[in-house]
Order: sequence, then C-alpha cells, then structure tokens
Amino acid sequence: MTSDDSNKSKLTPITVITGFLGAGKTTFVNYILKEQNEWKICVLENEFGEVSIDDGLVAESLDAPEDLITMDNGCVCCSVRGDLVRTLGQLTKRRHEFDAILLETTGLADPAPIVYTVQTNSKMSENYYIDSIVCLADAKHITQHLDEVKPDGAVNEAYQQVAFADKILLNKIDLVTQEEKDTLRARLAKINKFASVIETEKSRAPLDKILGLNSFNMESILGVDPDFFESQEGDSKHNLEMVQSVGIQFEGELHAQWFNMFMMDLLRERAADIYRSKGLLTFHGQGNTKFVFQGVHEQINFGPAKEPWKDNEPRINKFVFIGKGLNRQELTKGLMECLNKEEGQK
Repeated sequence: MTSDDSNKSKLTPITVITGFLGAGKTTFVNYILKEQNEWKICVLENEFGEVSIDDGLVAESLDAPEDLITMDNGCVCCSVRGDLVRTLGQLTKRRHEFDAILLETTGLADPAPIVYTVQTNSKMSENYYIDSIVCLADAKHITQHLDEVKPDGAVNEAYQQVAFADKILLNKIDLVTQEEKDTLRARLAKINKFASVIETEKSRAPLDKILGLNSFNMESILGVDPDFFESQEGDSKHNLEMVQSVGIQFEGELHAQWFNMFMMDLLRERAADIYRSKGLLTFHGQGNTKFVFQGVHEQINFGPAKEPWKDNEPRINKFVFIGKGLNRQELTKGLMECLNKEEGQK
C-alpha cells in the first residue's frame, strides 16, 4: 500500500463531476477557468455523457485532435467528443502541467465506466488515478429530482448521483431556508452516509476540500464514523428511501474462500443495484494483516491496509453498501456465515 501511495503522487488525479442541468456545473467550471488562481486544472467537458471503454477505438479513431483552450490562469478547457481514453491519451505528455483533471459529465448518472476505464486500461492507470467523485446538487431543486418517479420502479438519476459521490457540493444554499437545508442534508445522509457535504453559493467551492485528497481510495472505510454502524444496529425502522446506505460490523476472523464466494455470488446477482461498497476485514491465518476493499458495482479493489491490526485492537469487520433495495438482515446473515469456524462445524 505504501508503494501504491508513492506511485499515486506521480500520477495525475482525476475528479469526476456529476450533477443535473441547472445544478451549477457550468458556473463551477467557469469559476475554475476564469476566477480562481490557486490551481492549474484541465477541465474536460464530456459532451455526450457516455464513455467509450473500447481500447481498439483509440488506435482507429479518425477524429481531429480535440481543441485545448488555455485560460489566463493557466487552466485548460477541452471538449471530449466521444472517446475519453483517446483524449486522456493525448493529454499524457502535458499532464504534469496540471494539478488535477476535472471531468465534467453531462447526463451521466453512473460514473462506473469512467472508473473502470481509468483503473483497468494500462495506458490510463500508468498516468492517472480517480481522486474523487463529486456530485453537484441544487439545494432548491434536488428534492424534486429525488421525488421523481421513474417507470417500473427504476432508480432516477438523482439518487444514483448522490449514491456514487465521495463529496456532495450542495449549491444555491442561499435560495433555501435553514429548515429546508437541514431536512435535505438529513435525506442525503440516508442515501449516502459517507459523502461529505460542502455547502456553496453560486458554485464558489473551496477547491482544497475537493481536489487532491484521494477520497476515492480503499482505506476510506477507516474514516467512517463508528456511530453509523451502531445506529444501524439499533434502528428497526424501515428506510423508505429507494437507495440507502447499509452498515454492518461484527467481530471475528473471516474464512477467505467463503468470503470470496459470498461476494462473487452477491455481485453476480446484485451488481447493478450495489453502487458503492467498502470493507475492513480480518482473515483467519493472515496474522495481523488488516485488509480493505472498495468497489463500484462489480469492480472491486482489494488489498492490505497501510497499518496492521494492533495487538490489543478488537478484530471488527466493517462493511458498507450503498445501493437499491438492500436488505440489511440478509447481508448480515450472509457475511456472518463467512466467519471461520472449527473444522466440521460448517
């Protein structure tokens, strides 16, 4: 993990911005490009809201090179016409000029294809890493978007954008009352307990609270408030939100093979419904090694944590799932069946 961190310091961070039309993304981008002077940022505007993950298209693409517009403050703006891999590939020679890359997505509720591309395409992972997923939300209208009913019980895009986020920029807070804001923040926390909420007016966001913090990382589970797990254990009320955060914790050593089989089965059946997942694990036979994972749908990153379990530290496994229609009791039962037992007991 330490070598992974040192590698990341040499890579260029990508922050993915999602949000509805009217939430203030254009104002936010203009603020970055024209007003602030502390950060040199390359803003990529994805016109189509779709991401190509076909590596073959990189070589075959016949499009003209994208136009890079350089601003007075050193920031750069570029439109992505189709293939993200190709555009990022063209930027590799210049990427050291930038503190960060901001990928502004239009109409893209699910950033999983972007995450998958950057993590699995060797040309991308050798130059870039996902720093965070940020949702820009309009405090005045986000409730209306969340309440929108889609046909056949489908999850609307507002839920997905909130669920996937590491950070939520709650914009236009000057247009709502304190009571409306408190109610909204409580609702956002029900959907995604782990995204930090940053309040803004006119999209003037403090960039040092958004960029370069490596929010999208395997160890983010370690920062989850312990009260969340305890409140879930004592909460018998049914969460009426279609998308919600579920936290599970219990002590004991997991059997690696049983846990792997459980996760494989779960993701095979429910990957589309599980937007984000995180975990802190201890395995039988692995000594003091503490393991962590995080995932977007079925794309899971797993490995040892930087710090091992301390000698007197309780070996408490922690799991977080954010998704649609999750049954906490079923998930808890399935995970606890992965605990290592004496031979012959299973």
